[in-house]
Amino acid sequence: MKTTTLCQWKCFSVEEEGQTLPDGRVIRFTTVKHPGAVIIIPITESGDLVLVNQYRPAIKQWILEFPAGTLEDSEQIEVCAHRELAEETQLAAKSWVNLGQLLPVPGFCDEVQHIFLAKDLQTTHGELDDDEIIEVTTMSIEKFESLIANNTIQDAKTIATYMKAKLAGLL
Repeated sequence: MKTTTLCQWKCFSVEEEGQTLPDGRVIRFTTVKHPGAVIIIPITESGDLVLVNQYRPAIKQWILEFPAGTLEDSEQIEVCAHRELAEETQLAAKSWVNLGQLLPVPGFCDEVQHIFLAKDLQTTHGELDDDEIIEVTTMSIEKFESLIANNTIQDAKTIATYMKAKLAGLL
């Protein structure tokens, strides 16, 4: 069935296509096409979490979140994770744990978020994207959980990634 690109911006597009549903009906459906992303939970030697306080123009406010970013064209997932950690926190990690994937908005977007836990941190150099304003902060797990409970941390990908790591017994 024919696909029509309704809008293209950077590496994202909005596409409409015909789809046959499991019950046999044929519909036209619009999907935001996304190349995928990574989310990283950096953990210091003392067990603190490294987060970024990032200004997000779409919501016109600062949010606390784990370092994350979009895959570049043909970029390997692990390479993206290493790059984003360096860019956003000026850190590199010797130890990485793959925590699986998240589907953040499957009702209209095909984005897959690949999530990692990063340990054995050391300083490195990375360059922020032109539109990024980021402050790096560390905090205890107890502080992090209290900020979720009092609605200071609202970022869904950060909360979901944390829960996957906690349920896996890694935090």
